Amino acid sequence: MPNLPDVVLWSIPAFVLLTVVEMVSYRIHPDEDAAGYEKKDAATSLGMGIGSLAFDFVWKIPVLAIYTAVYELTPLRVPVLWWTVLLMLLAQDFCYYWQHRGHHVIRILWACHVVHHSSRKFNLTTALRQPWTSVTSWPFYLPLIACGVHPAAVAFCYSVNLVYQFGIHTERIDKLPRPFEFVFNTPSHHRVHHASQGGYLDRNFGGILIVWDRMFGSWTGETEKPVFGLTKNIDTFNPLRVATHEYAAIARDVRAAGSWHERAGRVFRGPGWSPAPQARPSEPATAPGSAVAESGPAAADGSASGAVAVAVPAPERAA
Repeated sequence: MPNLPDVVLWSIPAFVLLTVVEMVSYRIHPDEDAAGYEKKDAATSLGMGIGSLAFDFVWKIPVLAIYTAVYELTPLRVPVLWWTVLLMLLAQDFCYYWQHRGHHVIRILWACHVVHHSSRKFNLTTALRQPWTSVTSWPFYLPLIACGVHPAAVAFCYSVNLVYQFGIHTERIDKLPRPFEFVFNTPSHHRVHHASQGGYLDRNFGGILIVWDRMFGSWTGETEKPVFGLTKNIDTFNPLRVATHEYAAIARDVRAAGSWHERAGRVFRGPGWSPAPQARPSEPATAPGSAVAESGPAAADGSASGAVAVAVPAPERAA
């Protein structure tokens, strides 16, 4: 097994120090245009982070078993050298992009990821607001294992990615020099990702690099001030409700669905998906563009799906 450091563990002191520095900075230099801190919100984010550590320990058991089985079956092996680790980081970041994008456009995956977007604040504690059902992420990294990357190396690269992203959850850093903004994910890019305005929804999925978004058409630059949170906020600081509210909404929608097609759509289509209404025999077919619009989370608890949805609001989700 590769002897790689526990990046997250070693970074905890830095997380604490930087969070305290950011909090103090708002005390010394208040910014009316920034979302800043709120005690209950920050406490919820910390609680979600601590809970995710406990649940991740449980989820890692079956995931590690699957990864180990695939690694033993593949004849390929990637040695852990300084230059191969750099390539692994690049490959992992590419897989992370698709994992992140998938968790925005497939509702059952969004039910996991929505936790991270549920705060109306955007500060370093927001980075700690992690889901308790992250078991949904493992399939996106199977290609790395199948190519001969050791599971421990994949875990190391994932940890490096998470540690990097901690620092981009802040409003205290404006835009960085253009070359850096062009290549790397930055606070400016990630503020767009966490914003709830229509033009910002489902944009900037990158982890360390923003080049994937530029390559695959999901990049948007920060222009207007972001409004953080969900398009329909859940108005709760209860960690259990934060962790499960979208799963509960899916269950309600599936129970109320009128067909198996609709049930499948409520689970596997985008968060804003809703079935098109059937035209009555006496009514003409709907004219193109008159009653159908691109769906977005205005009809749901979060991200736009890109799926086609009717213009009338989707069923109410519980707050």
